[in-house]
Amino acid sequence: MKSKTQKGRQGEEVAKLFLENKGYKILETNWRFDHKEIDIIALKDKEIVFVEVKARKNSRFGEPEEAVDEKKQQRLIEAAEAYLSGNDMDFEARFDVISIINNTEIKHFPYAFYPSF
Repeated sequence: MKSKTQKGRQGEEVAKLFLENKGYKILETNWRFDHKEIDIIALKDKEIVFVEVKARKNSRFGEPEEAVDEKKQQRLIEAAEAYLSGNDMDFEARFDVISIINNTEIKHFPYAFYPSF
């Protein structure tokens, strides 16, 4: 049986391939700042895209994207701010969520949430 971490990494790989097939350039995967992590950082049409991936075996306990609550969003925003300032990037930024069920059903939510700067 795969561990939760192994399942998560497998879902992130599925999401990465999905994005690459849609023309995204992957800049980073599993980028960390303090105890915060951004699953995928990509570039698409002059936008830097911070992607949270949620993968589940099934939706018995709710849709995967529902797990990206306000607390998780805030951690992603803080990590994204650190990435942007540390890399001196001058791109518009957005936050996407990719929901994966059983590594086959993929839903992409561009502009899933907005930071409140």
